[in-house]
Amino acid sequence: MNPYHQLVAEYVRLAGAGKACPLGGLAPAPQPGRPANAPKALIFSPHPDDECIIGGLALRLYREAGMQVFNVAVTQGSNRARQAGRLVELQDACHYLGFGLITTGPNGLEKITRQEREADPAGWNAAVHVIAGILTREQPQVIFLPHDRDWNGTHIGTHLLVVDALRTLPAAFTCFTVETEFWGAMDTPNLMVESSPTDVADLMAATSFHVGEVQRNPYHLRQPAWMQDNVRRGGELVGGQGGAAPDFNFATLYRLRQWQAGNFKNLYAGGRVLNSQANPRELFP
Repeated sequence: MNPYHQLVAEYVRLAGAGKACPLGGLAPAPQPGRPANAPKALIFSPHPDDECIIGGLALRLYREAGMQVFNVAVTQGSNRARQAGRLVELQDACHYLGFGLITTGPNGLEKITRQEREADPAGWNAAVHVIAGILTREQPQVIFLPHDRDWNGTHIGTHLLVVDALRTLPAAFTCFTVETEFWGAMDTPNLMVESSPTDVADLMAATSFHVGEVQRNPYHLRQPAWMQDNVRRGGELVGGQGGAAPDFNFATLYRLRQWQAGNFKNLYAGGRVLNSQANPRELFP
């Protein structure tokens, strides 16, 4: 008898059981208090829900490293009929996790793509000004942004937008940059961050608050599988080709660098693996 038949059947059963879980409507997860002057991390999210999908490290910074985490809603989606509703869902998801929320306008920014950057310089520069203003006001120690090949047009556009905004700031401005992946995998991640089962469950629950999206595609139920596959990929992409994967159940891959003197600066050679026992604060000396 093939024992994997039972294993796969159990995966199928659990996925089906997950469909009975509520979408949003949950009491907020436990939220540690912190002083108003605690260092800040900003997540520049192309769409509402990205903060939950790529948020493994951000959640650990909030829970374990004493940082304030704010999600910056770069857009509220391209469907104008859904923008107000998506903002409400985003507010609820951030409230559940304990993240603050910064909006970029009543309906978010629009047409944040490489094509619009080239076709409408005046409109693009106005959007750059909005992001630069947020960076100047918040003075984050860490920012999250999609990497430059994250397939989706708005994800790539958000990378370009944030980098263009950084380049307008004084040369003395510095912060750590954490590039994220979702739609397109990075060729060169340099950081793998483990998430505990509790954190994964809370990220899934937060994603479920994006009700209008997960009703058409229950991708919140597939987050654990994606994070398991990140362990497979990260074992070699971050740990080194031919290396053994760490004994993690769940992880997220990132590229950690520093913005300094108007450009990205590498912090270390090779890759780093952060397990669930280590304090993520050590990533940012």
